Amino acid sequence: MGKQGRAQLISSVALGCLLLGVLQVAAQAPADTVPRGRFRQPTVRVGEIIEFELSYRHAPSREIIFPDSAADFTPFEYVSRRYSPTRTRQGRSLDRAVYRLRTFSLDSVQTLTLPVTLLQGRDTLLLPTAPTQVRLVRTAPATAGSGAPVLRQNLQLLPVEPQFNYPYWLAGLAAVLAVAGALVLGFRQRLRRRYRHYRLRKNHAYFLAQYARHVERFALSRSLTNMERAITLWKNYLSALEDNNISSLTTREIVAHYQNDADVSLALRLADRVVYGNQFSEDETETDLAFVLLRTFAERQYARVAAQQST
Repeated sequence: MGKQGRAQLISSVALGCLLLGVLQVAAQAPADTVPRGRFRQPTVRVGEIIEFELSYRHAPSREIIFPDSAADFTPFEYVSRRYSPTRTRQGRSLDRAVYRLRTFSLDSVQTLTLPVTLLQGRDTLLLPTAPTQVRLVRTAPATAGSGAPVLRQNLQLLPVEPQFNYPYWLAGLAAVLAVAGALVLGFRQRLRRRYRHYRLRKNHAYFLAQYARHVERFALSRSLTNMERAITLWKNYLSALEDNNISSLTTREIVAHYQNDADVSLALRLADRVVYGNQFSEDETETDLAFVLLRTFAERQYARVAAQQST
């Protein structure tokens, strides 16, 4: 045998020893050194929750991280998960987690693989699981033939329950309020003047009605109480009409306040004669005249105040 033959023989022997050593090391290594994943059921429906179990058996000294909700579960969607505590037996640790997933993909067979992160100092190593498949169960009835189903045309309108359009109504209400606010601001003086005239007319009508009632009761009963009530009503009305306090003034002060008005002077003098002097005249014309003069003066004052407010 030549030198070249002996060299080839030595190379073959060395290669065989190397392969034998590798096979022995592989035989001595633990079998579960790769993460394992499996679906807990062989089939799934669209939108149905399915559980995927991920486990990894490793040396106790290794630091590993299982996937969380941020991992890529395509074509599935993440729902939730639960972890089991690490169990160590005979020098091997087992970590396990169960993921609850769901799918909306229409593929007949769907595959999932998840990586486990292994920390090695400052480096990380991803250990993916073997691809695990699950079969999709279709619930829709199969159509005859391979073509698309025949569609039936139906143009009949179906009743639709009307709904309250809140945005449009709120926008309309805002527009109405804006217009109303603009009108109030633009015609504020006129509206205020009209309101004052309305209150003035209302109070004057109420005074005339109450005053006529007291006069009628006095005519029927000839009671001084009714006459005093009529005079008090007259004073209170003029106090509110002119914004003064003549109701607390004496007859002489009232006459002076109205600059010795003849009607006021005569009417109050006749009323004082009856009320304080108890001097009833057999002729009722004097008391009737007093009532008429007081009412006429009140109407003149009302007309004057109304004319002032109109300007």
